[in-house]
Amino acid sequence: MDTYTVDIVYQAISALFQGTNPKEQEKANKWLQEFQKSIYSWTIADELLHQKRDLHANYFAAQTIRNKIQNSFSELPPHTHESLRDSLITHIAQIDEQTDNVIVTQLSLAVADLALLMATWQEPISDLIKALAPHPAAIWPLLEILKVLPEEIDSRYLRLGANRREQVHKQLDASAECVLEFLCMCSQRKDLDQQRIWIATLRTYSAWLVIQAFPLSHICDNALSQLAFRLLNQPAETSGKLHDNATECVCALLSCMGSRSGQLEVDPQVTRIFETVCQLETAYHLSVAHEDTDKTINYCRIFTTLCDAFSVDIFESQYAMKGLDLVLLCVGHFDYEVAEVTFYLWYKLSEDLFQRYDEKLTARFRPHIERLISALFRHAQMESDHDGLIEENNNFYDFRRKVSDLLKDVAFIVGSGACFKQMFIILQDPTTTWESTEAALFVMQNVAKNILPEENDVIPKVVEAILNMTDQTHIAVRYTSIMLIGELCDWIENHSDLLEAVLNFLLYALQQKNGLAPAAAIALTSICSACRQKMICHISGLVQIAHSLDSFQINNDVAIGLLKGISLILTKLPREQLQPALREIVGFQLQPLVQLLESGHCDPAKNERSDPVYWIDRACAIIRHTNPDVPDNVEHPTVAILNDAWPLISRVLEKYQSESRIMERTCRLIRYGIRMVRKQAVMLVEPLIKQIVVLYAVQHHSCFLYVGSILVDEFAKSNECITGLLEMLQAFIEPTFALLQLENGLRNNPDTVDDFFRLASRYLDCCPLQLLQSTLITPIFQCALIACSLDHREANSSVMKFFINLLTWGRSSNHRHSECRPLVIELATQHGGALVMNLIQASVFQLHSYMLADVAEVLNELKHVVTQAQMQPFLAHALDSLPKKNSGGYVTATQQQLDEFSNTVLRADTTKAVAQALKTFTRLYR
Repeated sequence: MDTYTVDIVYQAISALFQGTNPKEQEKANKWLQEFQKSIYSWTIADELLHQKRDLHANYFAAQTIRNKIQNSFSELPPHTHESLRDSLITHIAQIDEQTDNVIVTQLSLAVADLALLMATWQEPISDLIKALAPHPAAIWPLLEILKVLPEEIDSRYLRLGANRREQVHKQLDASAECVLEFLCMCSQRKDLDQQRIWIATLRTYSAWLVIQAFPLSHICDNALSQLAFRLLNQPAETSGKLHDNATECVCALLSCMGSRSGQLEVDPQVTRIFETVCQLETAYHLSVAHEDTDKTINYCRIFTTLCDAFSVDIFESQYAMKGLDLVLLCVGHFDYEVAEVTFYLWYKLSEDLFQRYDEKLTARFRPHIERLISALFRHAQMESDHDGLIEENNNFYDFRRKVSDLLKDVAFIVGSGACFKQMFIILQDPTTTWESTEAALFVMQNVAKNILPEENDVIPKVVEAILNMTDQTHIAVRYTSIMLIGELCDWIENHSDLLEAVLNFLLYALQQKNGLAPAAAIALTSICSACRQKMICHISGLVQIAHSLDSFQINNDVAIGLLKGISLILTKLPREQLQPALREIVGFQLQPLVQLLESGHCDPAKNERSDPVYWIDRACAIIRHTNPDVPDNVEHPTVAILNDAWPLISRVLEKYQSESRIMERTCRLIRYGIRMVRKQAVMLVEPLIKQIVVLYAVQHHSCFLYVGSILVDEFAKSNECITGLLEMLQAFIEPTFALLQLENGLRNNPDTVDDFFRLASRYLDCCPLQLLQSTLITPIFQCALIACSLDHREANSSVMKFFINLLTWGRSSNHRHSECRPLVIELATQHGGALVMNLIQASVFQLHSYMLADVAEVLNELKHVVTQAQMQPFLAHALDSLPKKNSGGYVTATQQQLDEFSNTVLRADTTKAVAQALKTFTRLYR
C-alpha cells in the first residue's frame, strides 16, 4: 500500500494519543496496527525517529522498530541489516537527558534483538562499547543494551534456535571480561549521578550473572560485588531502590553457586561468598530496628536464596545449616509478609527429605521445623480486637491458606501427632487468649488428617472441649473448631460412640446465621464420606437436611458438597430404601427446575435460584455419587428416575439451547446418569441422539459431541446401536467441519476440536471396523491433519490420541480386529507423508515442548504400520521442508543434525526415545 507516508502516520499517531473522539481513536489504532504489519513501517519508523516530532511519535516509532525486528525480521534482505544496525546506533547516540525512559528501553531492546538475530555482526558488544562509551549521554542506553541483551537470549519471540544460542553464549563469554571492566569503570565514575550509575551498573551486572558469563574468580573480588555487599551492609544509608538492586545482584550471584553446591567446605571462594552473605545478619537486625520492612524482605530473600543455592550442602554439612538459621530468623519477624518469602524453600526442603526417606537425616531438621511451626502458629493469629470471621480474599486470608498448605507439607518431619500435642499444650494454658486458641486449632486442623485413628490420648480431650463450647466462645474459634471436627472424620469413624454428639453439634451449627453454617456443612460432608456405614441409621435426618438446604446460610458449592456426602450414604442403603430416598432427594432439585420452565423466565441470573444450573448441578452431584453395587441383570435404582426425568431434561435442552453454560451442565447430568446405569439407559439413546444432533447443527455446543462420545462408549458394542451411532457421527461432521473451516476456526474453537476427536477416538475404541469401512474416516483423518498444529493442550492431545488409536489397529500384533489392519495400512500409506510433514512442522513452529510426547507416540505408532522404506522418505521430505537458515542468516540445523534426528527416530524402539529426539531437535528452531 503506497499511501503510507510519514505525515499520514504522524496524523494517525496524533489522533490516537491526543484525540478526544473514542471512535476516531479506535479507528486510528486499527490503522496503525495494520501499518506496523506493512513493509513500509521499517523506513517510516526510522524517519520518525530522526525527525523527533514529539514523545508519542518517538515512542510509536521505537516500539515499531523493536516489534519489526522481533517478529518480522525476515522481511529485510540480508544486505540491509548493516544499514539498520548503523541507523539504530545513530538513534541511540542521540539520546539525551530529555529522552523518555520508555523510548530508551524500546531502542535498547531493538539493538539487542538485532545483535542476537544478525549473524554477520561478529562482535556486537565490543562494537557498541567502542561506539557509545566515549559519549557520557550514551552511557545510559549502552548499559540498558548490555542489560537486556542476555535477557533476550531465551525470548520465545526471537526463536534463535539452539545453534545460534550456543554461538551467542560463546560471544558473551568472550566479551564478559571486557563488559565487567566497563561496568566497574562506570560504577567508579565521578562525573555521573552516583545513585543512578550504581543502579544501572548493578542491574546490568545481575543480568550477566544470571547467564553465568563470569568465572567464579571474577565474581568474588570485583568492584561491583563489593559495592553490592557494601550497600547491603549499610541499610540506613542506602536508598530503597539501590537496596533492591543490590539484593537482585547478590541473589543473581548466589544463583551462580548452583553448579558448585556441595563444595562449600572444599572451595575457598565458595566459602567466602557464603560467609559474606551470612555477615548480613547484622544489617538484617538494623533494618528490623528501623522498621524498614522492604529492606527486611530483601535480606530474607537473600538468605532464602543462599539456602536454595547451597541445598546439597545443607543436607551434607552442619556448617551450611547456618543459612537455615538465618531463614528461621526471618520467619520469626513480626510481619507475616517476611515469613511468606521463605515458603518455597520449606516446600523444597520437605520434598527433598521425603524423597530421601532417611530417618536420621529427617531428625536433623526436626528442631528447625518445630521452630517453623511455632512461628507459623504466631503468624496465623488474628488481631485480638477482631470481632467476626476472616474475610475471604483479603491478604491475611490468602496467607493463612498458604500456611495451611505448608503445614500439610512439613508436618511429617516432626510427626502430625507431635505437632497436635504441641498445640494442645498451648490450649491447656489457662492464660491462652482466644486468638492463640484459634491459631492452635487452625494448626491442628491442618495436621489432623494424618493422625492415627487409634489415638486416645489428646484427641478425645480436644473433641470433648469442642463439643462443649458455648455460644459465648469467639465465633472464629467455633468456626475453626468445626473445621477441625471435619478433618478428624477418620478418627471419628473409629470412635463411633461420639458420632451422635458430633452430628448434633454440626446440625446446630448448620442452622446458625452467623457464618458457621458453611464450616458445619463442609465438616458434615467429610463425616458422611468417612463414616458411610455408620451413618445409615441417620438417613432420614440427612434427607431432611437435603430438603432444607436453602434454609441454611451456605452457598451452592457447599450445598452440592453436602449432597455428595448424603449420596455416598444412600449408596449403602438396602435396595428397597435406596430408590425412594434417591427419588425424593433428586425430586427436591428437579421440582424448582419444573417451576422455572413453566414460569417462562428466560434470562437466568448466574448462581441464583432462577438459574437452572443452580438445580442441575445439585441433581448431578446426587446422581454421580449414588453408586450402589448392582448386578447387570438387576435394574439399577437410578434407571426409573432417569427415564422419568428425561422429558424435563429435554425441555431444558430445548428452552436454554443458546446458553452454552446451561447446556454444558445439562450434558454433564446426562453423562453421569448414563455412566451410572450404563446399558440400562438404552431407552434414552434414540430420543437423545435426535435432539442433540438437531441442537448441535444450530448452536455448535461442543458438549453435545461429548455426550455423543459417552453414548458410543456405552452402546457401540451392541450391534443394533452401531448404525444409529454412525449416523449420529455423520450428522455431527458437517457442522463441525463448517465451524473449523472458518477463519481461525481451529484456534477459536478448541473445545470443539477436543470433543470431536474424543468422539472419533471412542468409535475407534468401540467399533473400529465399522468406522474404518465407512466413508467418514478419510475426511476425519484430513481434518486431524490440519488440527495437528493447534497449540491448545487438551485439543491437541485429543487429535494425537485419535491418530494413535487409529494406527494401533494397523500393527501386525493386532489380532482382536485383524480386518482393520489392511484398512489402516492403506490410510497410512496414502496420508503418512502428509502426517509426518504436519507433525514435524507443528512440533517445530507451533506446539509447546510439553506436547511433543504425544507427537512422538504418533510417529512411533506410524513406524509400526508402514515399512522402514516408506517411513524414511516421509521423514526426509518433512525435514527438507524446514528452513536451513534463519532470517538472521545463521544455520538453524546442520545436515549432520538433521541426519542424526532422522536416524534416531527410525532406529528408536520406544516412544520415550522418539520424544527425547524430538525435543532436542525442535530446540534448534526455538
